[in-house]
Amino acid sequence: MRVDRGLSRPRGGSRRSRTAPRPFGGWTTPWLYLAPALVVLGGLLLYPIYQLGLISFFHYTQAQVSGGEPATFEGFANYREIFSDSQFWQVLLATVVFAAACVVSTLSVGCALAVLLTRVRALPRLALMLAALGAWATPAVTGSTVWLFLFDPDFGPVNRMLGLGDHSWTYGRLSAFFLVLLEVVWCSFPFVMVTVYAGIRAVPAEVLEAAALDGASQLRIWRSVLAPMLRPILVVVTIQSVIWDFKVFTQIYVMTNGGGIAGQNLTLNVYAYQQAFASSQYSLGSAIGIVMLLILLAVTLVYLRLLRRQGEEL
Repeated sequence: MRVDRGLSRPRGGSRRSRTAPRPFGGWTTPWLYLAPALVVLGGLLLYPIYQLGLISFFHYTQAQVSGGEPATFEGFANYREIFSDSQFWQVLLATVVFAAACVVSTLSVGCALAVLLTRVRALPRLALMLAALGAWATPAVTGSTVWLFLFDPDFGPVNRMLGLGDHSWTYGRLSAFFLVLLEVVWCSFPFVMVTVYAGIRAVPAEVLEAAALDGASQLRIWRSVLAPMLRPILVVVTIQSVIWDFKVFTQIYVMTNGGGIAGQNLTLNVYAYQQAFASSQYSLGSAIGIVMLLILLAVTLVYLRLLRRQGEEL
């Protein structure tokens, strides 16, 4: 028996296509809906980036800002200067290590508390959610000041409980970074916790019950069931955490008084600020900002490419 696909031949009539008519506008319709948002984002993001990149190619200091001297084009001279500066590489290494520690700590605490939210009753869950959202809503300056008070060598309760006397947490390089890391994790884990908790709630209960009936432990359920199903969500929170923690500024500036003793706690964001506004080398600060932007774009694109190679849909 012969079967015609996609075509019909009505009795006494001609062939007609069964294909549904294409909507008005075709492929241009989605772009028309996205156009207003793209125009706003282009104005708010692309133009400042263009200006930042433009300044990085000029000799632009306080003299050019005040109009005393004209801005002169110097090509890649500012980039050559920062790449030949040993302090830039030290600050870059410290930034990468500090951001990696913050991302791992934030994801670990946020995911652990998200799982805990699914195990406790309604009242403890509400209390934990309110406490986390309170930390999330606290301004970074306020949170940094509170954490400084908690670890204050004279009046802080932490030194008294640990019996450390007048130990200064902000004097040593590692202890100062550790103190800042605690504050960054404290104000960042609620986003991870709430997002992952919402993802866990969307997982069918039958899947978790089947894994439990098979004798899987909670750790095995998380590793073999929940983590693969939550991978798109974990990708989003990981990328967000990398971007946020790589750009930490307020906590470093407030808790280490602008970068610590002799700049031992500088990160790239604070280093760029010091070059641009403390030293009035605006072109050098712009060049550091462009380098940071390229690093974050490269990290994000490489991460997304690796996930797409594994067949993940984002």
